[in-house]
Amino acid sequence: MKKSAIFFLSLVSTFVFSQKIWTLQECVNYAIENNLQVIQNSYNKKLQDNSLQIAKRQYLPSVSANINNNASFGQGRDIFGNTNRNDNFSNGANVSADILLFNNGRLEKNIRKTQFEVEATQYDIEKIKNDISLQIAQQYLSILLNREVTRISESALQNAEKLYQRAKITTEVGTTAQTILAEAEAALAREKLNVKTAEINTERSLFSLAMLLQLPDYKNFDIQNVDVDNKIDAPLYSAAQIIDKAYENQPQIKAAESRIKSAEAQTEITETGFWPTISANAGVGTSYFNSLVTNNAGRDINGNPIKESSFFKQYKDNFGQQLGLSANIPIFNKGITKLNIEQSKINEEIARTSLQLQKQDVLQTVQKAQFDATSNYESYITSTEVEKSSKLALDFAEKSYNAGRTTIYDLNNARNNYANAQGSVAQAKYNYLFSLKLLNFYAGIPLSL
Repeated sequence: MKKSAIFFLSLVSTFVFSQKIWTLQECVNYAIENNLQVIQNSYNKKLQDNSLQIAKRQYLPSVSANINNNASFGQGRDIFGNTNRNDNFSNGANVSADILLFNNGRLEKNIRKTQFEVEATQYDIEKIKNDISLQIAQQYLSILLNREVTRISESALQNAEKLYQRAKITTEVGTTAQTILAEAEAALAREKLNVKTAEINTERSLFSLAMLLQLPDYKNFDIQNVDVDNKIDAPLYSAAQIIDKAYENQPQIKAAESRIKSAEAQTEITETGFWPTISANAGVGTSYFNSLVTNNAGRDINGNPIKESSFFKQYKDNFGQQLGLSANIPIFNKGITKLNIEQSKINEEIARTSLQLQKQDVLQTVQKAQFDATSNYESYITSTEVEKSSKLALDFAEKSYNAGRTTIYDLNNARNNYANAQGSVAQAKYNYLFSLKLLNFYAGIPLSL
């Protein structure tokens, strides 16, 4: 029954995914909620949250209860040196509590340290979410690019089909040579290959995005088409304008800063090892004793039988309380506390170095995004100029071919040049778009299309 239910849910899930056309935001949201790496780090966050609760509860007293029962059998000597049978049963019960009164703020410092670790873990999760979002955005744009390349190839295929049909007619009536038909047929085959290659690349991009989303069914996965404006503007921001903002809002920077504070708090905790620890304790308890022998061992010094009190009467008569105050004063522990402090300070330097590494990584990423955005924008402008020139050259080649003043080879070459120019424009446009989105992302602007 259980297997049938799982199979049914799997079928329903597959059907739902196959009917859905995903937007970029839906892809990002789904990945953030279901990515295993995010889920795994969420458990780490829960562990840190529990550690924080444990640290806070150290302020509370520890209370424990103890009940013991003892029975002894055999010969034994009393205080007068007489050997007698000594069989007895004893019972005791007590409740005690102890609480820490002074440790130079160790508990409070430990709470602060754990809070910083909780913050760092949360920022780690945000960093993973950001990385996944950027990967999805890049793959989403790759799909759109491959679809545009497919449309360009399909347009070229239609033109090649028209040229082939015309060459076939003119060759059959004898106005053109057989080589013209052969070249037109070869050009048609090349364009079919280009279309198929573009379609495969599109499917491969869809597959890669489905794998990023960790979907159960990738074959029916599809995304929403987005019309990307061909009129794009130069980048609004420079790396110098973005970097300070990136240092403020990027989670990897914040996580490194929190770990510095955690390391500093750990040093303060370690330094409390030089201070005394004062604790207080209190308790209540009672006991019961019963001799199990009936011979002289059960008599007093005058030979009179000893009457054992009842269990509850002894518990009442033997009830007592105790209070205590203790101090643990460190005097010499082989210099271990001093070495631990040195290690804590080294960990502080490691944490500070990690922050500098994170800042350097963010700086290089932003600078690279700025360089890529500028380069891709220039490539786009140049590619559009080449596209216009190639389109003009193709128009002239078609007119010349129709007038019989040029060969089919020249026409096919002009068409290939125009198709390549269109592909270069699309490539530069989507590369620029991703670089721009990356810059905007580091500037604090959410991902969108």
